[in-house]
Parts: sequence; structure tokens; C-alpha cells
Amino acid sequence: MTRSHVEGLTVTEPQCCFCRGSRGSIVLDVGNQPACDDFPAGDDPGPDAKYPLQMWLCAECGLAQLVDDPTEPEEPRGVEPAAVVQQSIDAVNRVADAGWLRPGKTVAEYGSPHGGSWLGLVTDRGLEVAGDDCKADVVLDSFGVMHYRDQAAAFEERANRVADGGVFLVQYHELRAIVRQGEWNMLRLGHYAYYSLSALVEMLRRVGFHPRTAWSFDLYGGTVLLAATRDDAPDATINRLLDQEAELGIREPAYVGRLQESAVTSAGGLKSWLADRKDEGARVFGYGAASRAISLLAMADVDRTEMCGVADASTAKRGRRMPGTDVPIISPADLVSASPDYVLLLLPDLLDEVRSDFPEIEAQGGEWVSISTVVAAQ
Repeated sequence: MTRSHVEGLTVTEPQCCFCRGSRGSIVLDVGNQPACDDFPAGDDPGPDAKYPLQMWLCAECGLAQLVDDPTEPEEPRGVEPAAVVQQSIDAVNRVADAGWLRPGKTVAEYGSPHGGSWLGLVTDRGLEVAGDDCKADVVLDSFGVMHYRDQAAAFEERANRVADGGVFLVQYHELRAIVRQGEWNMLRLGHYAYYSLSALVEMLRRVGFHPRTAWSFDLYGGTVLLAATRDDAPDATINRLLDQEAELGIREPAYVGRLQESAVTSAGGLKSWLADRKDEGARVFGYGAASRAISLLAMADVDRTEMCGVADASTAKRGRRMPGTDVPIISPADLVSASPDYVLLLLPDLLDEVRSDFPEIEAQGGEWVSISTVVAAQ
């Protein structure tokens, strides 16, 4: 991003973090929000620093991206959910079945700062881990590359690691799923890019790669694992996905801009639901102190009189509070001991896992409620 001074104020002028283009549109603006990677201590009264949170759609390469981020990542790592682990196993199986993972080949991984790795799953199939900075036959990136400010440099680095005849595997939460489900709160500081296949085709082309095939998963409502090589031979799956995105208008501000209405509606819906539960005298807790929950709770101006606490499996987050609120982060054991009337699941993908892990909640008369259900019903 470039900056200019207007009447003494510093104003951010969007510039694409990949192609460096300057033509584009703000498609989502949720005002000033707390950093999603800085969980204050529970006894820190605040106020917490807040920063403009906006999404910009580049008109030149089609990449949806964070407008600006003056912060440095500090997020305590979470515990990898069972749904993510299972999806990783499924993904590796599919890639192997397609012939991309052959014994004796080498692999390099660019991981996500949120944790999780596919290396164990891949090396179990006879691949060897490439040395640092060495080329590899298979280069993996699962939700990692989106965390890089300079997208051009990040893609060039990964492309350069791929050996001749090798494959680059990149997994991403697809933009059309984010828009379809109104998941505006996927926009957060530290997450610089939000990919469509259409944009990735252009990004890969500029580093000498082309999509070959893709696999879709239900994780996060729509996740894609893309295989790209230096050969230009896309299969029917790639062409079908591109046709679907073109029909939707994935590179049009009007389409991606639907997220703006989703933000207002979901924040209002959450506030209304919590107010109704408070009027009933019900005790509501949350589960899942994830980054995507922070802007939603902050935008809805949630406090601990409405949500008594948010449980999370990560020990690194306990004793802290949700940024922008006074809602404390507690352990799952403390959640069970509290005998809540409702537990608002802030990460819908965890529903099967938490119901299995904490049967006491329902046995005590409590109810698990998905945040997606709440915001859709209001």
C-alpha cells in the first residue's frame, strides 16, 4: 500500500499486494477493529488499539485483499480441530490417488502460522523432506501463503522451490464460499489475500505455473486444494470452477461487495439473539476463541453480561480475553463446570467434535447453538 498526506492526515491508497496495480474498489469496510492476533491479559482493562479493516478488490488481477495492516502477528497458536485434521488426511489421499505423491520424491512445506502440518502424512507415503531452500518435487502450502504481505514475493518463492516436473499444491478458503455464506469476518488483520481460482490463474501464470486440477472440500464451507505445474494442461475440474466463478461475477465489486450487508446483518443478528437470551435470564457462553470471532463480537459490542466467557482448547489463550471486549477466555473444563444454558459455537465446523468431547453440556440441559444459525435466523 502507498500513503499520501491530505490536510495533515495520512491516507492509505490501495495498491495490489500482488500485481502492484492501483485500479480497484473497496468491497468491505467494517470500520476500526481490534487486532485479531493480540489477546490481552484478562486483567488488562483496555481500551484495545483498533485499526481500519477493509477489503479491496483489484481490478487488474482480481485478487481480493486486506487494504492495510500496521500490526505485527502475535497470535497464540490454537489447537488444530479434528475437522481440519480429517480434511488434511482426505486431501493427501486424493492427491496420492491422482499420482502426485510418489515414493522417493522430495517434499517441502510452507506452513500456516496457525499450526498444522501435512509432512507426516506425506512422508508416510515414502516421500523425503527436502533440505532448507532446496528444490522439491512437491511444494505444499495449506492456508499459509495468505499470511504474506507481499503476495508477489511469496508466490515467486514457492514457485522457485518446485523442481523440474514438480507440483505446487496450495489449499485456500475460496472467495465465492466466503461471499455465499456471508463470512465477512474471515477478513482480518494478518490475512492479506482472499483467493478465487480466477485470480490464482493470473497469479500462477506470472510465476510460470498453471492450474492442472483441483479438489473441493466442505471445510469452512468451501475449501479448494489446487495442483499447479509448469505445464499448461487444465482438466475439466479447473474449467468447470472457472466457468462457475465467471457466471457469479467473482471479479466484480458488486458480487464481492455483498459481504458489506452480511457484516451489518450478522452483527445485528448476534446482538439481538444475545439480548433475547439475557431477557430470558439465560447464561450464554461461547466456544472457539478464533480470529474470525473477534471482529464479530467487537462489531456487535458484546460484553460479559451477554456472553459470560469463551472456552477454547488452546492453553495459550486462557487467562486472556477476547480483543475489543471484556469477555474472558476460559478452559473447556470451566465451561462444563458453569452448566451454561447455551453455548454459542463460534466455529461451526467444530459442532460434531465438541458435542462428542463435552456430552455434559447437553446432559446438564445446555444447548449448543451454531453462530451461523443465529445470524441467519435474525
